[in-house]
Amino acid sequence: MRPFLDHGILEPDNDSAERAMKPIAIGRKNYLFAGSECGGKAAAIAYSVIETAKMNGGDPQVWLA
Repeated sequence: MRPFLDHGILEPDNDSAERAMKPIAIGRKNYLFAGSECGGKAAAIAYSVIETAKMNGGDPQVWLA
């Protein structure tokens, strides 16, 4: 809250936090339809590789290839 009070041009919102959580919320719905336990495990591995690539500044498509 301090930066908001110190700088009048900042807006008090949490849009960036909401955008960061959106894929998790959408994924949560999709995980219900993985088809089987093996399908769920395969999806978890794929999501882990993709998010690790993003966190390290890499291109997820290159990592998957």
